[in-house]
Amino acid sequence: MTHLHEKFPDTHHDATSNTLFGFWIYLMTDAVMFAALFATYAVLRGNTAGGPSGKELFSLSLAFTETFLLLTSLFTFSLARLAMDKKDLKTMILWLVATFFLGAAFLGWIGAEMSALLAKGYSWQRSGFLSAYFTLVATHALHVFVALLFMIVFAAQSLAWGFSEKVLRRFTCLQMFWSFSYLLWIFMFAIVYLKGAAT
Repeated sequence: MTHLHEKFPDTHHDATSNTLFGFWIYLMTDAVMFAALFATYAVLRGNTAGGPSGKELFSLSLAFTETFLLLTSLFTFSLARLAMDKKDLKTMILWLVATFFLGAAFLGWIGAEMSALLAKGYSWQRSGFLSAYFTLVATHALHVFVALLFMIVFAAQSLAWGFSEKVLRRFTCLQMFWSFSYLLWIFMFAIVYLKGAAT
């Protein structure tokens, strides 16, 4: 029995498989949380308490810009992955830096959008609609911010340790997290901005 186990090792329980499985579980719980936030927003979307609605507040051109930034960052991240697969550390870091700045620009646009609303007196305390909106958008922005911090840490570890198994494993988790953040934004763009601007 021992001989057979050594000849056919159980690769499903190695460190990489366990880490990725655990990270998938985390993403699923995160998806459940965002599903609850989307549901809350859908329920409170019409609860403006006499204040402005999404049609009066949202700028589709701004939302398209934010979407373009995240979409481009997903492309540059894919190029970083290709460079990593080729063990090209310099190119990988270059594309990772590009991804970082695109993500930071996205956060800058989100911050400017929310600051403009606050400057007009439209805070999360104004209505149920704005409360749900600020909670949803801010939670997503926090995820993007955490991913950017993750990129800085990963870049430093890559320069220090090279393409070790641990570094490759963490890159895969980072890629999953970044793709998940982009997917969430697509739902936000469609549900919050497109639908909000139309009604």
